[in-house]
Amino acid sequence: MEDKYEAIKLKNQLCFPLYLCSKEIVNRYAPILDELNLTYTQYIVMMYFWECGQSNIKELSSKLLLDPSTLTPLLKNLEKKGYISRIKLESDKRNVIIALTSEGDALKDKALSVPGKMGQCIDLSEEEVKCLYSILYKVLRNIEKSEEKKND
Repeated sequence: MEDKYEAIKLKNQLCFPLYLCSKEIVNRYAPILDELNLTYTQYIVMMYFWECGQSNIKELSSKLLLDPSTLTPLLKNLEKKGYISRIKLESDKRNVIIALTSEGDALKDKALSVPGKMGQCIDLSEEEVKCLYSILYKVLRNIEKSEEKKND
């Protein structure tokens, strides 16, 4: 006889191993990022700026899927550390451009070792990494599409 509760058993939930992996990976980042004086979320923001150079909060929020209310204190902390500067535009005081400082840009060289250290931690082949990456981004795109349908 089939257990009517099978669908809600922990072992059958995709969300549970995703949650555990996310939590454990972020925990593994902590000592590595301590060397850079960054939290994991600050590291994500810094990677965005190392790639894009500068942005405003709206673009940053959209790209990283972080609420502006989460970003504001995070950006203030990065500014205190000297890694970014926030510049109010004369034409629109509400629009703030965030850009790397020379110190923030220099931190990029120190961060080059982070992916290798994390790669050793998770110990997946290059093929497995590509596969996992592809699947995770497919899940994110599908969630995005379902949200768009809901809002139509």
